[in-house]
Formats: sequence, structure tokens, C-alpha cells
Amino acid sequence: MLYETDFYTWTQEQSQALLNRQINSLDWQHLAEEIGDLGNRHYDQLSSRLSILIGHLLKWKYQPANRSNSWKATIREQRRKIDRLLERNPGLKNKWNEALEEAWLDGKDLAIRETGLDDQDFPEECPFSSFQIQDSNYWA
Repeated sequence: MLYETDFYTWTQEQSQALLNRQINSLDWQHLAEEIGDLGNRHYDQLSSRLSILIGHLLKWKYQPANRSNSWKATIREQRRKIDRLLERNPGLKNKWNEALEEAWLDGKDLAIRETGLDDQDFPEECPFSSFQIQDSNYWA
């Protein structure tokens, strides 16, 4: 099957079949899976960006002597990209709390790896509110 051997060509053929309304040429099962995966990619991107943002907010808060322009730039960039992602995909706002819960652990792991601090040096639960995470004026 083309889907398994040449994904790119499969996508082009399926796109043309949709545009031409050739319903008998559509690979319904794989199309449904791919459309579902598109939404999941946006959710994964939200969770990933939140992880990076939280990790850097933790570094900013727990290692003030090491604050750098690089950390500041990363915090700003992640906030901006999260805002843009939510603007373009408003349905993701309903998944915010779920993504934040996932991102907290990954962000904490990032901060542990990059600071050399121990797990017990950080709180068990995210110390930042959703508002603080998104607020461009909040710097831990």
C-alpha cells in the first residue's frame, strides 16, 4: 500500500482525490488517523513549549546568580510561540491544564539537568500559575 511505502506520494494523491471529490479513491482509515494526528501534533507542541518555558522559569527563579540573556530570550520566545499557537488553535485552550500537568514534570527535569540542582530543591507541584506562565511581565 502506498501509504506505507511512499507517504509523500500518498498525501499528494489523497489531497487531489479530496479536491476532485473522488470519494472512491480516498484511503478513509489512514486519512482519519492522519487528521487526528495533526491535532495531536499541536497539543504536543503546546506541551513541549510549556516544558521549555517552565524549565527556564525554574532556572530563573532558583539560580538568580546565573541568569542570562539566553534564558530571558528563551522565556520570551516560548511565551510568544505559545500565544501564537493558542491564537491559531483556540481549541487547545481546553487542553491547557492537561498540557501544563505534563509539561511541569518535563520542565522540572530540564531544570534539574541544566542547573545541577536536585529534585528535592524544586517544589513537587508547579509554583507558577497559568497567568504567570503566560504573563510577559512575570519573571519568577
